[in-house]
Order: sequence, then C-alpha cells, then structure tokens
Amino acid sequence: MNKAQVSTNQRGSVLVIVMVLVLILTILGYGIIKSAFGSRMQTVRLKQEAVATVSAEAAYEKAVFWMSQQPDMLYALSQGVSGTTGGLSFPNSNSKYSIQFSKFIGSMPVYHITSKGLCGQSQRVIDAYLIQNISGWESPHRVPSGASGSVPWPFTSSEIIDIPIHVNSHGAPDDSVRDLYVKGSGPTFKRRVGMGEGRHSSGGSDKYSDLMDNFKGGVYFNQPDNKISQVSVVKQKVVRFRDSTAPAFQFTPQTKAPLANPNAAVQLEFFVDSGVGKVRITNNCGVRGYQDTRTSGARTYDYKIDNPDKLDSYARYDIYSYHVRPTSELPVTYNLTDTYVQQDYGGYKSAPGGQIFVDGNVIIGGDNSLHDNNQLIKGQVTIVATGNIWVADSIMVDGARDGAKPASDNTNVLGLMAQGVIKVVDPGMPKYSYIDGGNPLNDSNFRYVPVGQPDGSYRKLPSSMIVEAAITVGGGGWGAEHVGARRMTSPTTYGYHKLVLRGAITEVIRGIVGTDPSKLSFPDSSNGYLKYYYFDDRLLEGLLPGNIWMKGKYLPLPGGWNDYRASLDGS
Repeated sequence: MNKAQVSTNQRGSVLVIVMVLVLILTILGYGIIKSAFGSRMQTVRLKQEAVATVSAEAAYEKAVFWMSQQPDMLYALSQGVSGTTGGLSFPNSNSKYSIQFSKFIGSMPVYHITSKGLCGQSQRVIDAYLIQNISGWESPHRVPSGASGSVPWPFTSSEIIDIPIHVNSHGAPDDSVRDLYVKGSGPTFKRRVGMGEGRHSSGGSDKYSDLMDNFKGGVYFNQPDNKISQVSVVKQKVVRFRDSTAPAFQFTPQTKAPLANPNAAVQLEFFVDSGVGKVRITNNCGVRGYQDTRTSGARTYDYKIDNPDKLDSYARYDIYSYHVRPTSELPVTYNLTDTYVQQDYGGYKSAPGGQIFVDGNVIIGGDNSLHDNNQLIKGQVTIVATGNIWVADSIMVDGARDGAKPASDNTNVLGLMAQGVIKVVDPGMPKYSYIDGGNPLNDSNFRYVPVGQPDGSYRKLPSSMIVEAAITVGGGGWGAEHVGARRMTSPTTYGYHKLVLRGAITEVIRGIVGTDPSKLSFPDSSNGYLKYYYFDDRLLEGLLPGNIWMKGKYLPLPGGWNDYRASLDGS
C-alpha cells in the first residue's frame, strides 16, 4: 500500500469518527433540548393544575356561600332558585359548580356540591357532601330592658354550661364592651364558644383576658351570626314544616272563652302506656293572658320582639296564667307514631318522624294524672307553633340513659319551634279561688284545666325543672315567665332553682331564666332559675324530624370530601 492510499484511509477514518461524534453530540443535544422542553411543559402542566385546583376551590366556596344565604335549602332546590349552579372566570382559568340534593341521613338532608376548575389542559374536580351545622346554644345573651334597649345578662359560677355557645354580636365587633357577661368568676364553659364580636376593641384592649381560662372547650371570635334573626328564614321553615305535616295534625285553635286577654291554644300531653308512646291533644283551649304593666316594682319581665324587622324593639306580651277548655271539646289520644310523616325530595325519603303544627299557641303539660308529674316522650316528634309554646311540666324522653342524659342509642327525641316565645310557665301565679270548681266566670261551657302540681290553693312546677328538647325561638327568647315572683315550692318559699336543659337552643333574643339583683328591682329579686344546660350530641345524627335548624353554615360530612384530576372529555 503506498503512502497516498494510507493518507486517504486515515482521512476517511477521521471523517467517520467526526461524523459519529457529531451524531452523538446531536443526539445528546436533542435529548437535552427535549428534556428541557419536557421539564418546561411539566412545569406548565403543574402550574395549570394548581390554578385549576384553586379555581375549583373558589367555585366551591361560592357555592357554600350561596347556600348560607338561603332561608331554606330544600325549598331553594325544589323551586330552582337562581344560584344552584354558577361559576367564576379568571384571566387564565374558569370554574363552575352545581348544588344538588343527595340523600337523607335520618331526617337530616345531605347536599352534594360538584365544582370543576379548568386551566389550559388541566381540570380539577371537587366532590363534597355537606350537612347543615347544628347549633348548641345560639343567643345574643342580652335581655330587653324596656320597649327599646337591652342589658347584658350574667352567667354565674353556680351554673353548668356544657353546651356549645354562639353569641351574636351586639354593636360593633370592635367596641369596648364584651358581649358575654359573667358575674363573679363565672362558670366553666365546657364546650366550644363562638363570638360574633372580636376579642380586642378598636383601641387594642383585650376584652376577654380575664375570662380565657373559663373557655375549656375553646373560644373563637369574629364568627358569623345565626340566621334566627332573619324573619324570612323562620317563616319559610314554618311554612315548609306545615305543608309536610299530616292534615290530621295541623291545628288552628279558636276560643270563645270569656277570659281577660284570651289566647287560643292546643294542649299537648305526652305519656307512655303499655310501652307505646302517646299524645293527648285538646284543641280550642283558651289561655287567660296576664300582663303586669306597673312601671314601679313590676313583677314580670317578659318581652318578645315587637317588630320582626327591628330586633331592638320589644313589647310585653300576655304570659300564661291558666287555661280552660270548652266542655264540648274532649281530649283525643293518639299513638305518637300516628303523627309520623316522611320528608320526600327527589325520590328520597327521610326517616319517619312525628310532626304537629299549630297555627296558634301550644301548652305542653297537664295535671299529674297521666305522666307522674312529667311529660314522657317515646318516639320522635317536632312541634311547630306560629304563636307561643308554654311548657307547664318537666319533659323527658323515655328509654335508655347514660347517667342523667339520654344514651347515645336512645332514639326518642323532641323538637320545639315557635314564631313567638317558648317559656316555662308559672302555674301558681293566678288566684284560682273562683275557678277551682270548674266554672270560670260562672260559665258552664268551659272547664278550668290544671297544669303543674297542686300545692295548697296554688299550683307549682318542680324545683328542678327538666326539659329535654331542641328549642328554636323565632319571636323572642327561651326562659321562664314571671321570674320576679314565681312560686315553685310553696306559696311562701322563693329562691333560685335549677332549669335543666338537655338539648339545644336557638333564640332571637335572650330570655330571662333568673333575675339579677344588681339589675332589677323585683319584689323577690333572688327568685328564678340557675342554668344547667347540656348539649344532646344525638342531635348531630339527624335524629330530629322537621329540619328546623337555623344555622347558615354547612360542613362536609366526615369522609365527604374528594378532589381529583379529570380529563377534559369527562373520562
């Protein structure tokens, strides 16, 4: 081989090597470029997915806010009110939501929100199942001090407060006066406390620094108010309840009784006979109303909302004195299950539960002939009245108990809702000398109906009054009437006694339970009740029929939240 051939072969080998190297570098460069492009595209996709997630969450929050504004969610869905679907648009994304009824858990409606967020090629979906938050004790914790204006009402160290509390804000949230008032060291609040106001005043002072140790269940400030203060919400709840109640248990009482300040009412008595829950109903009763209007040394301190659209305007109302029934109107006894109905929505039915509706007033109680001095509830029932509900006996539920409270597997429950007030009466207030014979005002067409327990020429309630019920008061407060001079043990014995509530309370204004000597000048200003309030945790399980809850807050069910990536074609 000559030198020319060797040189040519060497140059050819170098060219091959160079070409191989160029190919390798090209491949490496392409790989680097592709990898960089892939990383960039992955970054873009991750960014789009994050934006889509935020968009979906924003639509979900809008849906929940819309739900919080509705007087009644079942009504809103059944009427197709605008807002059950909607969405949001952003510069680089958009979202949409829909709200539907899902099912009942017991008597509790469950709502389904589907929310979708879209950004570029990314779509995120939120599926959430929500229930209405159930209240413990919702109250402004102030009582009327006259036709206008109110005063704070104290908790005392002698009381037991084992119930979640929410206190609606009075005045500006950052004013200098705290809305939860205690006397002395105050009680221990064993459950969560929510406040509509802030902890600090506008000047920066800590209004609750000396009370923080009392909040064993935690305290949360700047919380939204309860919807009980919205008249439209209460009315819509009442109307829907009425329309879903069996016609046989819708009552419109009338009375022609020749009484002063007559109020038409239905009397209800609950008892158990041979293991069966019963209700005895007397229609067309007449309540003798009483109102002490003396401005000096007034013996009553009983107010309701005067103008539903103006919550700081109050009026005295005719409290319960006694009642009569027409001699022609005999009581009728039913099995409590006769009152049962099922809410029906979209082909789904709630658990059966009792409903009684009264377009007027209700008296719960009697003498002691049927129920051994107590009303005894065996079954599940809710009573709604457009007027007042007067409680004239202790009310307890039948069945298993865990200490004093109903056991967790006890299915007996009572709900009370009134557009007026719900109050424990003072059966010993009137002078009965002219009606004990059964001929009030010498009119043989009516018969006096005793309630409470006999005590000489008077009648009384037990010194420890027990009410086991979920209570919703749309026109005033929960409490006791005639606290300034009520008799509970004998005509000459006064003093504080226990009002034991096991259940829940929602009230538009604070009702008086016991009097405060530092604020009032009643003849017997130490008289009244101390509060012993316990939350009935069974209410969280959808046990109570009628859907009378007023909270404007909705919470996901445990395990009721799911968010995931979805393809744009829906697969």
